[in-house]
Amino acid sequence: MTGMDIHRRSDLAFPKSLPEFQRLFPDDAACADYLERARWADGFVCPYCGVVAEPFRIATRPGILECRTCRRQTGLLVGTVMERSHTPLNIWFWAAYLVISHTPGMSAVQFQRQLGLSRYETAFGILHKLRAGMVRPDPDRIGGKPDEHVEADETYVGGRTRGEGRGVHHKILVACAVEVRHRKPGTAQDKRKDGRYAGRARLAVVPDRSGDSLCGFVENTVAPGTLVVSDDWRGYIGLSKRGYNHQAIAECGDPEVADDFLPMIHLVFANLKMWLLGTDHGVSAKHRQAYLNEFTFRFNRRFYPFNAFRSLLGIAGGAESPTYAELYSGDWVHPTFSGCLR
Repeated sequence: MTGMDIHRRSDLAFPKSLPEFQRLFPDDAACADYLERARWADGFVCPYCGVVAEPFRIATRPGILECRTCRRQTGLLVGTVMERSHTPLNIWFWAAYLVISHTPGMSAVQFQRQLGLSRYETAFGILHKLRAGMVRPDPDRIGGKPDEHVEADETYVGGRTRGEGRGVHHKILVACAVEVRHRKPGTAQDKRKDGRYAGRARLAVVPDRSGDSLCGFVENTVAPGTLVVSDDWRGYIGLSKRGYNHQAIAECGDPEVADDFLPMIHLVFANLKMWLLGTDHGVSAKHRQAYLNEFTFRFNRRFYPFNAFRSLLGIAGGAESPTYAELYSGDWVHPTFSGCLR
């Protein structure tokens, strides 16, 4: 099953309120019907014999379809983040809806309480499986348009460490690239920040501020030939040799210069830090990339909060997801936009 983004599928309704959600997805059968239509827009196609026909449906197993020709069964959850899960399908749909519709995000404790789950581990696992589905298997690179440019920068994320000596911290270095777009003249906010606003963003944990790490991140997230604006840190010097129109800004510690030339990326960093502190009150080091993926997903779909529900279910159709044991052992490597960590 390949990954898909069903953001533009007008035939798939999405709930705009809790009553509408309950009406659209009252049981597992309704959820299975949604997944079937999302996977096969023109009708069921048997993955074994290729016949296009209405399948047999098993009333007690709504996630299973049986081909009328070859009599082989196909699981709707196979190849999705919901595969091998004992959690009912309607709980997964509730989970996706809560994650998307609750703008500030949800901690696992709050998530467990809202869904009435008996175990924290179940809520924790579902959340991370959905986060794994928030990254496309083949994400495209941002930028590449002549009338837009991309801002690139890095920042440290994390709080102070107490009791380990002066200067010791466990902060992580996060690199970011964000598109800068322009509002149409005459719109309500076209004079705010000279009509500029943030487009799509990419964030990833990077090991250091070297040229290999920072330029490698940009190369894996930004389309070649794009105008890239950054500060004058030497880690970005190699961007011109990698096929980018690089413009370095000497900030000299002046916040007004940063606000004039790099406003969008500092806005993204401020939102990221407030989001992490307000929702999760900090995260463990081994899962930080997962939270960056969730923030990126939310940020890039902030203008379509409810469409993100069906978009998430579509993207999750081709994503690998971790097991509970892999999450706790640290063996699971969260999907990342950066090629500098491999």
